Amino acid sequence: MTRLTARRALLPTGWAENVAVTLATDGRIEAVETGVPGGAGLLLPAPGNLHSHAFQRAMAGLTEARGPDGRDSFWTWRRLMFRFLDRLTPDHVETIAAQVQMEMLEAGYASLAEFHYLHHRPDGTAYDNPAEMSDRIAAAAQETGIGLTLLPVLYQTGGCDGRPLGDGQRRFGTATDDFATLMARAATAIAPLPDATMGMAPHSLRAVPRDALALVPQMTDGPLHMHLAEQQAEVEEVQSAYGARPVEWALDNMALGPRWCLIHLTQMTDAETARLAPTGAVAGLCPITEANLGDGIFNATGWRAQGGAFGMGSDSNVLISLTEELRQLEYSQRLRDRARAVLAEDDRSTGRVLFEEATRGAARALGRDAGEIAPGKWADLVRLDDSTPDMAGRPGDTMLDAWIFARASGVRDLWSAGRHIVRDGRHIAREAIAARYADTMHQLRDAL
Repeated sequence: MTRLTARRALLPTGWAENVAVTLATDGRIEAVETGVPGGAGLLLPAPGNLHSHAFQRAMAGLTEARGPDGRDSFWTWRRLMFRFLDRLTPDHVETIAAQVQMEMLEAGYASLAEFHYLHHRPDGTAYDNPAEMSDRIAAAAQETGIGLTLLPVLYQTGGCDGRPLGDGQRRFGTATDDFATLMARAATAIAPLPDATMGMAPHSLRAVPRDALALVPQMTDGPLHMHLAEQQAEVEEVQSAYGARPVEWALDNMALGPRWCLIHLTQMTDAETARLAPTGAVAGLCPITEANLGDGIFNATGWRAQGGAFGMGSDSNVLISLTEELRQLEYSQRLRDRARAVLAEDDRSTGRVLFEEATRGAARALGRDAGEIAPGKWADLVRLDDSTPDMAGRPGDTMLDAWIFARASGVRDLWSAGRHIVRDGRHIAREAIAARYADTMHQLRDAL
């Protein structure tokens, strides 16, 4: 067993001083004690990252020029992404995924839901192992030590009208029967990871026909994730084809509940928000990517007023920063409402509301028995340096606020299911992972 001590920790009951946490050999928390002096740092439950497309990390910073029509949008970014995809090999994908996972761990995420839709060869044919690319995501997780929820993506059509997949989408498309085989092989790939979880993701209402979507809940016992109501053009396409807006249609035709994580939801009406939040589905928010792509602003105030759960994801991985995702969510509400401390409560500061709720929501979305420092939970823990001038001596909530809003501290240590993989702010395999990533980027330079 391993015993950690901290000067202060955020427990389910609130802030506690002089805390000791005992980790069992299976990676779970054995015991939590208070009144144990001699510890250092601020110990927090480490959240999960509930939405990532790992391969897009290699495109970061390369899509900020104006498009050929004089006005850039999500759809012009998407065209570049499709062109880039044709060059990626399984080796590239594994290397990029390891870099992404390492950066997530150093940012304070202990686990990851990989929304994985890059399945096939560039011409759309399956690899000899249909789950070859899923194997590579699992291999990266084996190396980095991140807790993995693997979500193979079902992707079948180019739009709500059922049109065939375009050239840039051929690597995603899988018939329903073939997808069942892919899922079985992917489950084998993650089997060696002791805390891994298997779920699946119908990509979107645009990419999955209604008859296939109806089969999804029976395809896995794990979490179910889906993009929903991200772009105005998507809203218009679904409304034209199905006679209802995306969220409205999903509420009327899908058995939404706590197994579901719905990604983005930046194009919801107040009425849709009021209906969807009580279902227990988690809102998967990616504020950095949503701002980068010009998606819109999620209605966090309306969602929380209805008891809605949410968590944070890094989506395109243009910038992997837990604190920046949390800060961007709050700041988007402030800019919209021209107010301050919008998500704060009478007894919890803005930073604490953001951190606690995102941590709990992500644990649910990942199907991961984590999200708090308590016996029996996975030992997903992050320690901050509390000795910096802007952290030392502050009450607990203001320490979180200083970390999230003022970058007053950095991640000092991180454990994922008891694995101590970030030490003194650096991942234990950083040099080897970063060197391979640099070589891969050199190989891909022409494509990018």
